[in-house]
Amino acid sequence: MIIGIPREIKSDEYRVSLLPVGVEELRRRGHQVLVQRGAGVGSGFPDEQYATSGAEIVSSAEEVFSQADMIVKVKEPLPPEWPMLRPGQIVFTYYHLASNLQLTQTLLDSGIIAVAYETLEGPDGRLPLLTPMSEVAGRMSIQEGAKYLERPQEGRGILLGGVPGVQPAHIVILGGGVVGKNAAQIAAGFQADVFILDINVDRLRYLEDIMPANVNTLFSDRHNLQQQLERADLVIGAVLIPGAKAPQLVTADDLKRMKQGAVMIDVAIDQGGCFETSHPTTHAKPTYIVDEVVHYCVANMPGAVGRTSTYALCNVTFPYVCQIADGALQNPDRMSREMQTAVNIWEGRLTNEAVADAFGLMHQELVAV
Repeated sequence: MIIGIPREIKSDEYRVSLLPVGVEELRRRGHQVLVQRGAGVGSGFPDEQYATSGAEIVSSAEEVFSQADMIVKVKEPLPPEWPMLRPGQIVFTYYHLASNLQLTQTLLDSGIIAVAYETLEGPDGRLPLLTPMSEVAGRMSIQEGAKYLERPQEGRGILLGGVPGVQPAHIVILGGGVVGKNAAQIAAGFQADVFILDINVDRLRYLEDIMPANVNTLFSDRHNLQQQLERADLVIGAVLIPGAKAPQLVTADDLKRMKQGAVMIDVAIDQGGCFETSHPTTHAKPTYIVDEVVHYCVANMPGAVGRTSTYALCNVTFPYVCQIADGALQNPDRMSREMQTAVNIWEGRLTNEAVADAFGLMHQELVAV
């Protein structure tokens, strides 16, 4: 199989979808790898490393897309890439389709096989290809929140950990999954007062057991949420429904309860966001203000720490790249359950039920035709 690695074109996206060592392994398995010039530079991997590992370096994305049987990316195909998609071509990347009808329809019309990192379920029901980026985003959310709480960034002028005799920041984390857990761990290290809200009581018990004393757990209902928003200096939106659009937990009216200069970080923005007032931003212009509350809604947070994120991502995606290259998608009837959960679109058919429900589109089971 010919595997193509294009350079990411999303704003301030510095990740790359394959390490040079991955090229070596794919070549050993008998596959050909095309890497667009400069694809790995943002993560610290020059073209020479890929060439030494056995990749063919090509100058343009058009060459990659026109020749490759499988495209391996980090972010969803963007409009300049849409005309390059070919029927039957496998594209393995993050999509988050439930928040983007135009992309969904374009991919259906293109005839590609869209295989999504974020919906692939492991044998234990977890999402192994989403987890490392959720870990990065959760940890970054506190780092970014600390910065935008500073007064020059239009925040409240709050130091997360306070100082002796001065209260620390009050941090509210909505969702106790991978993002929320990692955010809480970092926030706890800053010595902030942290509250995690979730609707899964078993998960709250687990978090209560493993977290330090300055991390508290609360069941997520409207009463508790509104009370916490009134006290919050920093709110982290960390809710996830796999493959589906994120529920909007914080309404526009809720912002009126919040303090002037409070900061909201919407980590769920890839899935539509969990704040009613959220809309995607970029690293170049990451924040905006609604009702005197700072909103940070960058849709590719881990892209800013490209080297860390690339290693973390490729460590988990590469085994599946090998499986697909070796023929794991050849017969839908014999496909592993993991691969079935990852396929969102198959040559014009929408096979992910959550995405279909989000837009009222027809869902079709992934079976041979």
